[in-house]
Amino acid sequence: MGLPLVIRSKTMRNTTDAASHKLYLIVAAWLAALVTLSTEVCAQKSEEEIALAAQNPVAAMVSVPLQYNYDQQIGPQQAGRKNYVNVQPVTPFSLNDDWNLISRTILPVVWQTQIAPGTGSQSGIGDITQSFFFSPKRPTAGGWIWGAGPVVYLPTASDRLLGANKWGLGPTGVLLKQAHGWTYGALANHIWSVGGAGNVNISNTFLQPFLTYTTKGFTSVTLNSESIYNWETRKWSVPINLMVSQLLKVGQQRLQLQAGARYWADGPDSGAHGWGARITVTFLFPK
Repeated sequence: MGLPLVIRSKTMRNTTDAASHKLYLIVAAWLAALVTLSTEVCAQKSEEEIALAAQNPVAAMVSVPLQYNYDQQIGPQQAGRKNYVNVQPVTPFSLNDDWNLISRTILPVVWQTQIAPGTGSQSGIGDITQSFFFSPKRPTAGGWIWGAGPVVYLPTASDRLLGANKWGLGPTGVLLKQAHGWTYGALANHIWSVGGAGNVNISNTFLQPFLTYTTKGFTSVTLNSESIYNWETRKWSVPINLMVSQLLKVGQQRLQLQAGARYWADGPDSGAHGWGARITVTFLFPK
């Protein structure tokens, strides 16, 4: 009786590993194609235009941020740690003379340990959040830039402890203004679960108010929050982020390097506590 169980267990593990490997290859090929396409269509913009566009979530500029995050003191015993890289390609599409469609993707690649007592360590891909913003090509008469559209939550996690195993859908929007080096505004969305095998329903409101000042040397200082209110548990998660970034040019490639820290001002017992960190490298492809 023991041998068939062992064979079946190995087969299931090999099938899971093969599926995860295939997903990694698909994601890598997709990102490579995006970077290649972006390089082919890039043209010259002024450094000031690029620096400001880098602070605009719905700018008509292809960018590929690789955002590393570290959080600690996770879980009811505050013994957990989480490292994750958010791969966040932004791709604009011109619909007509007046409107753009901006695609923003967040794909987390996660390494975590002791997130819950007795769970050990996990690594792999988390769930994808895909947003689409319909945005006017020109600001309003008052100088405001805005975009709105749908957000989709995809259950792509390679491990059940790295995702919700739920499909999600909802609205998203962003409103901001840029003047005299300042960028200020907010991005928001709400996601409801609409299917999937996960045991916990999703009803989350995401709020990201932001304030950035960019100097004449193209150094930017940003203060923001990426707060989530969980309507199922009636709990807030409120990180306060302070970051400094610099626009650079390496050969013909423009980059923005960013580093900063965050403090978790509020959160559930199962969430992160104390201080965290962020380092981001953003590849910019102005068109």
